[in-house]
Amino acid sequence: MTEPSQYLTLGVAGELFAVPVAMVQEILDMRPIARLPQAPDTLLGMIDVRGQGIPVLDLRMALGLPAAADTENTRIIVLTLVGATGEHKLGLRADRVFEVTVLDEAELDPPPAVSGSWSGHCIAGIGRR
Repeated sequence: MTEPSQYLTLGVAGELFAVPVAMVQEILDMRPIARLPQAPDTLLGMIDVRGQGIPVLDLRMALGLPAAADTENTRIIVLTLVGATGEHKLGLRADRVFEVTVLDEAELDPPPAVSGSWSGHCIAGIGRR
């Protein structure tokens, strides 16, 4: 039996997503983002968090959803990602942050197997509660 894991739930265009709490460094109110020349549309730019430059991705654009204006609920979730080249910080712009919830990883459905160009590489599983 696996231990339940905590996830931060967030909203993007009426959809609900979650990231493991262990990856979340902090949640920030929206702030000015410095654009980067010739950056892809998904990369909004960089923010400064206590002297460290953090790239910020627009989660809406990364998911192929239309852009939307910031609201009082818009947040930047700063994540710590561990990859082949070490630890990296990344900010995700989300429409809103809801709560921390617990999901049993053993009960997560696997990502859907879809053929074509969609890989689903950013989905670890689908949870229900």
